[in-house]
Amino acid sequence: MAKLELKAEVGGLERVTAFIDEQLEAADCPVKTQMQIELAVEEIFVNIANYAYPPGEGVVSISAEIAGGTAVITFEDKGVPYDPLEKTDPDINLSAEQREIGGLGIFMVKKSMDDVRYEYRDGMNILTLVKEFMPK
Repeated sequence: MAKLELKAEVGGLERVTAFIDEQLEAADCPVKTQMQIELAVEEIFVNIANYAYPPGEGVVSISAEIAGGTAVITFEDKGVPYDPLEKTDPDINLSAEQREIGGLGIFMVKKSMDDVRYEYRDGMNILTLVKEFMPK
């Protein structure tokens, strides 16, 4: 399992993406699946960077375990406890003007990943993304 720890700042997104890409490429992950995972990782990381530590700074740890055609990406932070999976999915049949603000990003994450899990344990938010793929 590979691990990256960095400040929870949007400016770290390029480092996070490079870390995830390196792991996925080493596992021969198909480009389409890699793009889906990258988008989900970006959504989760940016949300942590923007909302986990108001008004201060904090750290996020990202681990990647990729084996046997399964990618498991886990985010851990000690920010404000927040389960994004509790939010009701947006009604995508409504126009953008009619929908409530927020929730679309996590909705896309849930739809593009095979499993998304959240738990709050030992003072930490732990969000796990799972995606199955057939190696190239």
